[in-house]
Amino acid sequence: MRTETPQPIRLSDYRPPAFLIDEVRLDFDLAPDATRVKARLAVRRNGAHAEPLVLDGERLKLIALSLDGRPLAEGERTLTDETLAIAGVPDAFTLETEVEIDPEANKALDGLYMSGGRFCTQCEAEGFRKITYWPDRPDVLSRFTVRIAAPKAFQRLLSNGNLVEAGELPGDRHFAVWNDPFPKPSYLFALVAGELDVLEDSLVTMSGRTVALRIYVDPGMVSRAAYAMDALKRAMQWDETAFGREYDLDLFMIVAVRDFNFGAMENKGLNIFNSSLLLADPATAADGDFERIEGVVAHEYFHNWTGDRITCRDWFQLCLKEGLTVFRDQSFSGDMRGHAVQRIKDVKALRARQFAEDQGPLAHPVRPSSYLKIDNFYTATIYEKGAEVIRMLKTLIGAEAFRAGMDLYFARWDGHATTVEEFVRCFAEASGRDLDGFFAWYEQAGTPAVSLASRYDATARTLELDLRQATAATPGQPDKRPLPIPVTVGLLDQEGRTLAFEHEGRAVDEATLVLDAARATVLLTGVDRAPVVSALRGFSAPVTLRTDAAARDRYVLLASDPDLFNRWEAGQDLGRDLILGRAAGRPDEVAEERFAEAVGRALDDQAADDAFKALLLALPSESDLALGVKDADPGAIHAARDALRTRLAVHLEEALKRLHIGLQETGEFRPDAAGAGRRGLRNAALELLAANPRSDIVELAVGHYQAARNMTDAIGGLTALMLAGGPAYEAALEHFYARWKSEPLVIDKWFALQARDPDESALGRVLALTVHPAFDARTPNRLRAVVSTFANGNPARFHDPSGYGYRFLADQILAVDSFNPMTAARLVDALGGWRRYRPELGSLMRAELERIMNSPGLSKNVFELASRALASE
Repeated sequence: MRTETPQPIRLSDYRPPAFLIDEVRLDFDLAPDATRVKARLAVRRNGAHAEPLVLDGERLKLIALSLDGRPLAEGERTLTDETLAIAGVPDAFTLETEVEIDPEANKALDGLYMSGGRFCTQCEAEGFRKITYWPDRPDVLSRFTVRIAAPKAFQRLLSNGNLVEAGELPGDRHFAVWNDPFPKPSYLFALVAGELDVLEDSLVTMSGRTVALRIYVDPGMVSRAAYAMDALKRAMQWDETAFGREYDLDLFMIVAVRDFNFGAMENKGLNIFNSSLLLADPATAADGDFERIEGVVAHEYFHNWTGDRITCRDWFQLCLKEGLTVFRDQSFSGDMRGHAVQRIKDVKALRARQFAEDQGPLAHPVRPSSYLKIDNFYTATIYEKGAEVIRMLKTLIGAEAFRAGMDLYFARWDGHATTVEEFVRCFAEASGRDLDGFFAWYEQAGTPAVSLASRYDATARTLELDLRQATAATPGQPDKRPLPIPVTVGLLDQEGRTLAFEHEGRAVDEATLVLDAARATVLLTGVDRAPVVSALRGFSAPVTLRTDAAARDRYVLLASDPDLFNRWEAGQDLGRDLILGRAAGRPDEVAEERFAEAVGRALDDQAADDAFKALLLALPSESDLALGVKDADPGAIHAARDALRTRLAVHLEEALKRLHIGLQETGEFRPDAAGAGRRGLRNAALELLAANPRSDIVELAVGHYQAARNMTDAIGGLTALMLAGGPAYEAALEHFYARWKSEPLVIDKWFALQARDPDESALGRVLALTVHPAFDARTPNRLRAVVSTFANGNPARFHDPSGYGYRFLADQILAVDSFNPMTAARLVDALGGWRRYRPELGSLMRAELERIMNSPGLSKNVFELASRALASE
């Protein structure tokens, strides 16, 4: 048990930095267990005050310290485990430090550490203080010059900016000097040293400059970086067109590393990526991997302007760079892969992660007001909901004013650290709109619940819409304000034809209504026939929507809505009602048959693309379904969902078999949207067929797996066999492992597939996986593949009434917390929603949280999330 309670850091306590550092030179003498780091800092006092200089530093062995060339004695400085303080310093001076660090022993994977025999850094959010003494906060921007010296066995010596010098040293050693001309905060510092192959290319920018592009990978892996390079070039060109942003250095580099707590990091000019989000070829990566690589490469590149050139004043402003950049990468992916399909995928991810966050004790605003460890706030609320807030801003002020606001933001704040208030102010100025009320989206936690009721007057040809909003209390925010919510609506008649109407004096077929009060009534005129209301088109706001629409209206939307998001949403709503009704003991077999017939008709729609049809075949996830009920019973939801899947499989068997045969790939593998859509629909058809696992269906899945010419189809076949169960599945697992055991990223898929297996023996299988020779909890990718996948992707078995799933997760959290608190804390969330489940399950989850809290030596990271999960709402 902790003997002291960590104290929170609060936004209201923000003060500008007491000292600024304009220039820094870092000298690294690399050795795995004893790296020396010399730092020469040009420091100046920021304002009139007499405060001492206080620098952050953790896990550092101080070797030397001098001020303006004079060594400082022990009595002239105060040294703790976390800070170095020097009183009575002049207004401007040069501070020199030398420290020793142990990268080999750094299993937390922040600061400077070893991965696969190479040196690597991760400095966001507070890793730089594990490298040298520094005011480790994002509003101290400095120009870095970095010299790296190492044995020649560490072939590549890389850091931020441009290479200005390199050469040989005595003793079979060499060095490189890098200079970054752009001021940056310490969290964007990067260093990589080791044996790496490189894929090289170039791009001519819109101003005619040639930028060298390099992707560094494990030896022999260059060919697997080709798709990432293609994605990078497309992202650079897109940013020039969509936002007018051109790359600024002469060189852009990406490095793939095996051990990484995050997905990727946008260090200025030297992005560092988890290998799983950079390396891909058809044999070893599935279509989802190609999509993620495209999106993440774009995301990290886009940070060059939204995060690097303009950064956060403090960590409470994290959404300023992350929410904005997620919005940018989602827009890019929509242009690359189709906006409707991309929108559906983005909303599915939002609901799976962020809506759950908003419903639990870990709910927080897009801009939080306090934290213990900022590492814990790299959340779906900051990222995905932050992107939704910016999407609403664009909807409210229009595309032209939004672009003008972005241009103003770039012009005004380039080279500075700023705040969300200043960001929003740029759009208020550019649009001439009062956005004070809109700012509440950044300050208020929770998912608004919107209800819509309609009343049609055939005589007057009018449609009255009654809109209401309410947001449930969240921790620390019992009272909620109404928010400005854009609700985009369209109308169809009972035959599915678009109905025009008049709104604000204009004839339109779609309008965006702004609900900015607890209740509002809107009158649409010129409505010729009784309408079916298509509301919240394109998911125009991150809210839940309840309407008075009858089931027949949803079938009209599923069949005919020109807004593809709402077509998909209608199917999800119909499926959700059927599953939850059955889970509650009220099955409606007639309605289930009608639903199956409607899905079959949607599959026959020749105008819909394959990727959209694949999404239509997927029922709401078990986790999503659990969010919609009180005292959720994961076992009952799983059984009810399986029953509807089986009904669809039986009813649609011939259509699904035709799709499976007709979509078989004969040509060259292409990772584009069309190719991925075909494979996605074919594999979705097979997966649904497996819900009725007759012997002939199992044989079909075996043939699919054995004939697979790419990883997408191999995993598709293996997934179908997993759902069917039995000897064929076990044989395929054995074959897959034997074939791919030397490929870590592929074996992660093997582990994750088994962790998702809903068979009743799931926990025993997962326990066996944790003692498998290829399992290593110190490798974040492998840990996530097993532990996180089981806890978050296998709800029926994780929530087993025995409570063994909860105990397993708590054991893993405590074990990993001893060496990697950041990764351990990210596992806590699966226990945090204990109030949403049946009381007997909730009490077991709570007991494991209490056991975690009572464990000795708990990190601040885990303490913060576990204590918040236990706190009263």
